[in-house]
Amino acid sequence: MKAWIVRDTTQPPELMEMPLPQPKPGQVLVRVAAAGLNFADVLMARGAYQVRPPLPFTPGQEISGIVESVAGGGAFRPGDRVATKVMWGGLAQFAVAEESWLIRVPDEVPLVDAAALPVVWPTAWIALFERARLRPGETVLVHAAAGGVGLAATQLAVRAGARVIATAGGADKLALSARHGASACIDYRQDDWVEQVMEATGGKGVDVVIDSVGGDITDRSVKCLAFGARLCIVGFSSGRIPEIRANRLLLKSASALGIYWSHERDLPLIRQAMDDVLAGFKDKRLQADIGGRYAFQDLPGALADLESRRSSGKLVVLPDSSL
Repeated sequence: MKAWIVRDTTQPPELMEMPLPQPKPGQVLVRVAAAGLNFADVLMARGAYQVRPPLPFTPGQEISGIVESVAGGGAFRPGDRVATKVMWGGLAQFAVAEESWLIRVPDEVPLVDAAALPVVWPTAWIALFERARLRPGETVLVHAAAGGVGLAATQLAVRAGARVIATAGGADKLALSARHGASACIDYRQDDWVEQVMEATGGKGVDVVIDSVGGDITDRSVKCLAFGARLCIVGFSSGRIPEIRANRLLLKSASALGIYWSHERDLPLIRQAMDDVLAGFKDKRLQADIGGRYAFQDLPGALADLESRRSSGKLVVLPDSSL
């Protein structure tokens, strides 16, 4: 099979011919139809992510496809349509996955769309409903709202009866956020975006912030918090980990919440999240927004588009475009 291999974290991944991986008991081999890209893939390939696989390795943490073979008994069979998170190894024509992590993909959900399910949707769901305890009628500020987590959070919050204020960079991205339900859209490259948020809330501030950007965005988001607000820290795509002003949290009786989940610790919660998300996909109230489809050999360009923020929606590469 062909797979992208990181042999040196100072060099870009290389497309190489590799032996077919063999699943162990409790695992399955998946023929990969689509692999979703996340900013974590950029960091992992550079050795800068919290998970650091031994070299050489294949990056990629999010796949959809068809079960090729199963090691041992279980609920899944060859031919089943699935999506799943993997620790790494997704950017290949075949990948080994834990059977207990698999999401069964309904027939009405295309496999390309399903590649957007395993990471960003549970992240957004857990942030909003498990950690922030979002209530109908509250206002949510979603940063990077045209990205994977941002679009998922926007749709989930709107479906739950909340109002969404979206920030993104540029008119096209703001228009995309509006199409998915954001009622106010603000370009966070403008110096006065905090003032615009406060104006949009009548001076009250927002109840929940979904922040996958970090850096200055987090620093200034603290000024947007309403009394009792929850600031959800999802990631640091800006490249800078912020230092939050604790006095501002104190004066607003606000909370800063870290959003981090794992299958090893949170499997029942992840299943709850995915059951709810798939119900939304089935009734068409939720949808994946695939912002770019790339041929398998075009991975370097896809990663460059992701890192430079030239993209919107979910980016996927297609190891097997026939599926």
